[in-house]
Amino acid sequence: MNKGKATANRMALQGAIFNFEFQISYKLQDLQYQTARLKAYRDRLIGHMVGKVKELNRENFAVRQHLKYVDIYSSVENYQGVSYEDTLLVREELAPLILPDKDETSAVRFDALMYGIGLAYLAGKKYGKARSDLLKKVAAIASVANIPEIMVQSELINKILHTDYLETAGIDEFEEIRENLRNLMKYIPGGPSIRYDTNFEDNVLSVEWKESELENDDLKNYKAKAEYYVREHQDNLAIAKLKNNKPLSQADVENLEQILWSDLGTKDEYEAEYGNKPLGEFVREIVGLDMNAAKEAFSDYLNSTDLDSRQIYFVNQIVEYIVHNGLMKDLSVLQETPFTDQGSIVEIFTDMNVWMGIRKVIDSINSNAMVA
Repeated sequence: MNKGKATANRMALQGAIFNFEFQISYKLQDLQYQTARLKAYRDRLIGHMVGKVKELNRENFAVRQHLKYVDIYSSVENYQGVSYEDTLLVREELAPLILPDKDETSAVRFDALMYGIGLAYLAGKKYGKARSDLLKKVAAIASVANIPEIMVQSELINKILHTDYLETAGIDEFEEIRENLRNLMKYIPGGPSIRYDTNFEDNVLSVEWKESELENDDLKNYKAKAEYYVREHQDNLAIAKLKNNKPLSQADVENLEQILWSDLGTKDEYEAEYGNKPLGEFVREIVGLDMNAAKEAFSDYLNSTDLDSRQIYFVNQIVEYIVHNGLMKDLSVLQETPFTDQGSIVEIFTDMNVWMGIRKVIDSINSNAMVA
């Protein structure tokens, strides 16, 4: 089992690249990287990310659920002074929405490989597997060096293959490799029959931070530690129950208290960040509700032949909302789009008993998360 890790292999490739770019820009804030060239590189990364966020269709339902982050990261100014917590939020809330570029797939995969290597370098992690993948790809294009575009990069290719260039390379050199070789990947012999999959599960490219690293400077703040833990441990019995709309036992509650009020910090730290918010509500807001669990809860209405298309649309919007947000405590959202796109509750449900039944399902889903 993958232990519910929110690794980049679950994202679309472009989302994974956006995640890499954001984490690299976070690392490049450090004093040691404040050179003219690296500041310019970070500015280019930010410019690209801002452009990708601005591409998002704000009318799309999935995008509307994340408008807070879309608004924040549509502005260059909001990439200054980012925190580690911001990298977690971007990975979960924004990166999965990013649309693919129109570049050759081989070039985009190479971008992912090189950004992964660059991030590993900045994080002080080993990248032996990724380095081996890079060497194989460079050797492959060197085997067809009679192609004029490849000949132009012969000096760089030779340095990579025949010198200690990679051993001494830093973030500047990795970016030089990415920029100059990405568009040559399409020439690798074998064409479409050769498939290159960036191994996002590798320790380098998955950008996973192990529990033993939770006490480093990046994760010294309780909020980041707690939210990161919940995202990364969705196979924990109590967390899995909350995600799947199952009621918790007393043992489950005690397990959450042990994790959030003892292992990761104290109850005082939790309350300083979240006040009196129930632990189940805190967890559910992070992991959301499983789509199948949500549809099962509303199955009497989604499968009903008595409901018309407007009513089914309304119920589906509730399902989508709860899947993303975990619960629906504030029913005032039902007076806004997309819920009102086909009419208000009073207009859609002429028989209010039907609406009250739907309301009971919402209350039941909420109550399953209302543990102390």
